[in-house]
Amino acid sequence: MTKQNPTKALIEKTVFPILFALSFSHLLNDTIQSLIPAIYPIIKTNYRLSFSQIGLITLTFQLAASLLQPFVGLYTDKKPQPYSLAVGMGFTLTGLITLSQSSHFYTMLISVALIGIGSSIFHPEASRMAHAASGGKRGLAQSVFQLGGNAGSSLGPLLAAWIIVPYGQFSVIWFSIIALLAIMILTYVGNWYKGFVLARSKKPSIATVVNQFSRNKVVFSVVILLLLIFSKYFYMASLTNYFTFYLINKFHVSVQTSQIYLFIFLFSVAAGTLLGGPIGDKIGRKYVIWASILGTAPFALLLPHANLFWVGVLIVPIGMILASAFSAILVYAQELIPGKVGLVAGLFFGFAFGMGGIGSALLGKLADSTSIEYVFNVCAFLPLIGLLTGFLPNIETKK
Repeated sequence: MTKQNPTKALIEKTVFPILFALSFSHLLNDTIQSLIPAIYPIIKTNYRLSFSQIGLITLTFQLAASLLQPFVGLYTDKKPQPYSLAVGMGFTLTGLITLSQSSHFYTMLISVALIGIGSSIFHPEASRMAHAASGGKRGLAQSVFQLGGNAGSSLGPLLAAWIIVPYGQFSVIWFSIIALLAIMILTYVGNWYKGFVLARSKKPSIATVVNQFSRNKVVFSVVILLLLIFSKYFYMASLTNYFTFYLINKFHVSVQTSQIYLFIFLFSVAAGTLLGGPIGDKIGRKYVIWASILGTAPFALLLPHANLFWVGVLIVPIGMILASAFSAILVYAQELIPGKVGLVAGLFFGFAFGMGGIGSALLGKLADSTSIEYVFNVCAFLPLIGLLTGFLPNIETKK
């Protein structure tokens, strides 16, 4: 009886321990990131910042987290870097410590930029490792990976309400323990990926299936996908960064109560994350993209006109439906451009972060010149951009 090579088995089957480790690391990474908007009400009051300055903090973080990602992805497509995730988390750790000490606006910008650089290194290569561990179930793998990130994003406001609001900005430093834990886990994942890359280099080349679309069709489809990302992340920026201010201004709730509402929204995003990938694996990713972005529209249009109770109800389906979009969009793009997993991941993660940052800055400026309620009335129409999904080809039938 012959024994199966364990490394070969890892390559051909879904490696759930690695997927869970990546997902948990994504949770830790995005928990740290979500502390930035979670402390906005505190630093706005303590340092008398305007909405425009709040928007610039987010813009600095998101640009640092987005601009490097396509280049990181392109580089690692050619030269995989198994331990780059742990290195990236080191940048995040440094930024977290300096943020806890920052007492000036510009030092805050430097701190969030360091956290952003760590994120730009983490996302494309972690997505590539999830793809490597998927065993062919790419939608499921990306959803598991995204689940960790969205769960981490939802924890930030809750931890801020429990720790940062009562104990102040310096308490941010305690979250450096999270970064150290992530570095240990990502070193373990790096060891696995190093073995995966070595085993793959020894395997004979296998012909890959390519999509028979013209170059122009591929470019057109990528543009449509990026417009859908724009719709999703501009709308997400309004909720992630300004929802607490909206609740405080319109309903006169406390900062801690507003953080709990933000947690409900972000937890709904986490709960909906697992839907898009596996459903897309079965019925086709285009249909998931249709439902996840355009399906948000009715609830988004009702939100600015609802009372506090119904706001709490509406943010649940908004978060759950909208969350299923990204995994489907990312895997659709990776199938549209086969062989460029890291580049596609870097491009789409980077564009998503960039749109979130630009959206936050523009919406902050709009809030200063009008009102925070006006911002939410305008953003309610963004999910209607989901109608552009109709122009995407049915990629599953064209291989």
